[in-house]
Amino acid sequence: MKKVLARYNELLSNYQSICSDEGKRVKDVGGLYVLGTERHDSRRIDNQLRGRSGRQGDPGESRFYLSLEDELMRLFATGAMDFVMKKALPDDAPLGDKFVSKAIERAQNTVEQRNAETRKNVLKYDEVMNEQRKVIYARRNEILSGEDLREDTINNFAAVIDDALDTYCVTEHKEDWDLEGLATALQALWPQKVESSYLEKHQDVNELYEAVMGNAIQFYESREQELTPDVMRQVEGQIMLRILDQRWRDHLYSMDYLKEGIHLRAMGQKNPLTEWQREGFEMFETMMDSVSEDFVKYVSHIEISDNPKTDNEKNTLDQSQNVQYSGTDEIASGALAAISSNKAAGAVMDNAPTVVEENKSVKQKTVVKSEFEKTGRNDPCPCGSGKKFKQCCGR
Repeated sequence: MKKVLARYNELLSNYQSICSDEGKRVKDVGGLYVLGTERHDSRRIDNQLRGRSGRQGDPGESRFYLSLEDELMRLFATGAMDFVMKKALPDDAPLGDKFVSKAIERAQNTVEQRNAETRKNVLKYDEVMNEQRKVIYARRNEILSGEDLREDTINNFAAVIDDALDTYCVTEHKEDWDLEGLATALQALWPQKVESSYLEKHQDVNELYEAVMGNAIQFYESREQELTPDVMRQVEGQIMLRILDQRWRDHLYSMDYLKEGIHLRAMGQKNPLTEWQREGFEMFETMMDSVSEDFVKYVSHIEISDNPKTDNEKNTLDQSQNVQYSGTDEIASGALAAISSNKAAGAVMDNAPTVVEENKSVKQKTVVKSEFEKTGRNDPCPCGSGKKFKQCCGR
């Protein structure tokens, strides 16, 4: 370190002497002369260029040479143009009147005001995404900090059950309820079957909600005991992170698509900003609802099964188990893979799963590199996921 400091001081003294000698030679020839061939839209930029010369009492000069055909002069300095036309001066005659300088200054102020309004308008659009981003990132930070997600999981169960009741039990009249559809929807959320005959025993929506919620909590607690609470917390955190990341990326693509054509709403006598805020909020709510639904499905379908092992394997992995998910979504496989890596690093207890695989029934098409190279961004992805290439393997 001492050698580095010594070398630094040596180089500093050398360059200080060199700059001092060059500075004296510049002063001897009259200082720095700044020649501007055009005026900037912002007067601040022009002043910064002028400030390069004549600084701190040093000699120097700056001068701008303009043309009346410059864009700034044509669009904004119309007063200067009228002044020159009335003079009827030759084309090559130089203009040094202060009125022209004042007209240019007014034109620059006009441009700066317009740009400031444009930035304010852009900020209003960006503020919508900023508020949504704060919500998502705050949630991710809570999960990464190790927050217990048990209560949040129960709240997600409550949210998806409430949505299901709003869909299949629209009115207070029992004869209008679609209990068969409700039973099917609930069975898709968690594998424990809810019979429609059981649902028919309840007379109003609130009573039905309490019954279904009790069934869900009973199933969740039994699943928690089966996996052990420590493993359940680990699974919940990893799955929630994967779902949030995936749905947030999809939401960003959707918001970009919406923003491309939102200004066309003005043709229908609607304020584009108001429409952007309204639809952006609705899309964000839809995304959060899908996060809750996916989370409930994945957490409910995680299973534990023992794998037969040889004597040597039993000695080394006596407590090991296999975590599987019965679905086929990439979110579940990614989350379970993350759980596996954390356990391999010793992040969970000894009785936690150490080998993680997806159900063997899940098969994915093998894709060679040439298929990716020939695929357009908006074409279906060759991996067979059904998504566009840019939203799947083309990221």
